[in-house]
Amino acid sequence: MVGLIAAVVASSDRLRADTGICGGASFTLPFTDVTSSNIFFCSIAEAFVAGLTNGTGATTYSPSQSVPREQMAAFITRTMDQSVKRSSKRAALRQFWTTQTPDNLALTSVDSSPRLVESDGLDIWVANEGSSTVSRVRASDGHLVDFWTGAPGAFGVLVAMGKVFIAGEDTPGRLYQIDPGQAAGAVTLVSSNLGVRPLGIAYDGRRIWTANNGSPGSIPGSVSIVTLNPLTVTNVTTGFTNPFGMIFDGANIWVTDGGDDKLKMLDSAGGIVNSVSVGDVPLYPAFDGTNIWVPNHNPNTVSVVRVAGAFAGTVLATLSGNGLNGPQQAAFDGESESL
Repeated sequence: MVGLIAAVVASSDRLRADTGICGGASFTLPFTDVTSSNIFFCSIAEAFVAGLTNGTGATTYSPSQSVPREQMAAFITRTMDQSVKRSSKRAALRQFWTTQTPDNLALTSVDSSPRLVESDGLDIWVANEGSSTVSRVRASDGHLVDFWTGAPGAFGVLVAMGKVFIAGEDTPGRLYQIDPGQAAGAVTLVSSNLGVRPLGIAYDGRRIWTANNGSPGSIPGSVSIVTLNPLTVTNVTTGFTNPFGMIFDGANIWVTDGGDDKLKMLDSAGGIVNSVSVGDVPLYPAFDGTNIWVPNHNPNTVSVVRVAGAFAGTVLATLSGNGLNGPQQAAFDGESESL
């Protein structure tokens, strides 16, 4: 009888929520099946506190139960979301809100016909096609810091090598350069031998690339590859009709082409090695480290394209709704994509 009572008491002990010491701090878990003597107690406590796992019930964790693939997907996505949320500047600044309506936006007047924008980490650089200028806007408060002149057809913006480069939409196309460390003034002309009407611009760590839209119906589009010091320009026309946007994924250059509504992956010489069908008139994409997000202007959609691995070149999703209306440029802020 005494032995039976002892067994019941021991069983009761195992069914109580337990408290353990992790990193010098005391943690109490709600799970009655995870004791402080469990070698994974602190790992489970950390996952629970961070919101990565909620257990299998209000008081059970089921530590020995197998995890099916559907539950694993939930664990992985929660981990990714938490990593982004807790490590971002927004978390440090307590800025967990998102803008709700256009009336809640902070607005900065730049110059005539602003086109594409790019961030250098502190400031936003805006190409103003109508006024042939480039504006520098302080990202923290929207203050217009300065502007540079002498950039006819200013369209695409690239921040690389400590400089700011501008694609000039002209015939032939032009490439301009700005030294952010110098006082504002006139831009520097790097080259006037690019393909016709360069719009998108990217950098692969060695060379600058531009997507040249051409003149629809008369001059086909192209891609320009620019090497600095010494300056060389190579224009590639094969396979291109009306290129718009350009992006580098860390391994390859990709360009959107409105002539056949494709997202095209290029080799080092500008040859097309993969061509992915997206939406009508794909414009200026963004890369989030895993996928390329392509805004399709006419159908009001966004194509999400995987760039590497077994699903390389696969359209994972085509997004619509949620206010999409003639989307033109996508951007990634380290947390989520914006259009």
